[in-house]
Amino acid sequence: MRNKIVKRALLIVTAVSLGAPLSASAQTIAITNARVIVGTGPVYEKGTIIVRDGRIAAVANGPAQIPAGAQVIDASGMSAMPGFIDGHKHLVDSPTGKAWMQQVLEAGYTTVLIGGGNAEANLALAKKTETGEYNGPRLLACGPVRLRQSEADTRAAVQQLVKLGIKNTCEIGVTPEPAPPQIEIDSLKIIVDEAKKDGIQVNVHAVSSPAMVAAIGAGVTRLVHLPNKDWTSYEQADAVAKAGAIVAGLIAFGAPNIDRLSAGPATYQWPKDNTPRFRDGKSWPESIAGANRDPKGRATGTEAGYTIINARRIWDADPEHRTISYSTDQEGDDLVVLEHELKSFSIVFSMADIHRIIGPNAARFVGMENETGSLEQGKRADIILLDGDPTRNIYGMLKTKVVLKDGKVVVDKRPAPAPAPAPAAGRRGR
Repeated sequence: MRNKIVKRALLIVTAVSLGAPLSASAQTIAITNARVIVGTGPVYEKGTIIVRDGRIAAVANGPAQIPAGAQVIDASGMSAMPGFIDGHKHLVDSPTGKAWMQQVLEAGYTTVLIGGGNAEANLALAKKTETGEYNGPRLLACGPVRLRQSEADTRAAVQQLVKLGIKNTCEIGVTPEPAPPQIEIDSLKIIVDEAKKDGIQVNVHAVSSPAMVAAIGAGVTRLVHLPNKDWTSYEQADAVAKAGAIVAGLIAFGAPNIDRLSAGPATYQWPKDNTPRFRDGKSWPESIAGANRDPKGRATGTEAGYTIINARRIWDADPEHRTISYSTDQEGDDLVVLEHELKSFSIVFSMADIHRIIGPNAARFVGMENETGSLEQGKRADIILLDGDPTRNIYGMLKTKVVLKDGKVVVDKRPAPAPAPAPAAGRRGR
């Protein structure tokens, strides 16, 4: 995966979007006449959002008093949503890193938890978007911690993250089939124990139901993939809910792409030949990473079905529906990747549920549920304005026009206003 990410980064065009931000600093902003999708359920058809000092100062179901001097954004015909949150995406810097971060932001993402890679490199990339050197989403860095080390080395690896100021482990892979061996479970328990001392979040890559349950038994509550090797039982789903754990989607891992990823940069286009492809552009299902195979060794493509059904079962196990979150992991044009994930979610989830999954639940996954993920007073002003109605179908979530991050307008792709007509020439007196 990591080699693929480097390749993917080199394929991003270097030109930055023409959509320039309106403002480089937080200010008072009033968004009016918007369909406000709060993220927790309510939808206001003609709502108003007041932003002040990088936070949401007020959300009204209708008109509201506009503060003096506020920048007014008339969102007539548009919908306001919390900025999308991706709980697991592999990002690396490169000569095209600036353009890539812009592309992620323009797809609607305002927060991304980096999924793997080198700790120092992840921190450096996160700093670039934090300082504004790159116009991109808020990046949460991770650092690697390996399994099957001595206890002393394992604890030292966690403490290295503390020293660097990193709050997340990168994905820790456990053996999926038939199940993780005891040595891995013991390692996980040590990692979890050490991480708790300093508030480090442990993120585990478990792609079978036995692996998922084993990770939960070791104290893990953040799982970066849905099981794609088998059907999750009701009892296994209950274990996720009872542990207070949450799974960061990747629901479309095994789903093929057909005539879709050609929407990316010209150098990344695949032929539109009606051929199903895995996310690396190769033939589906043969090229699925770790493909499920029949007794004759043929790839079955069952990953696509397992993840969708397992997501719904794990979701239903929790009456409060806090068990499923959102992530992409994959490469390709970021807007098309968003569509690819949302299409699989839409098979078994309502639009209101999808909004919760990519908003409040995703914020919970990355440890920011009190800061972002919904359009509520006091939260960070991470807001996207979309052209259309995302309450109807997923395609309304693919048309981001304006992005605010921490109250700053960082993307504005609305048409420029027409220039005022020149004044008519006056007649000369005689």
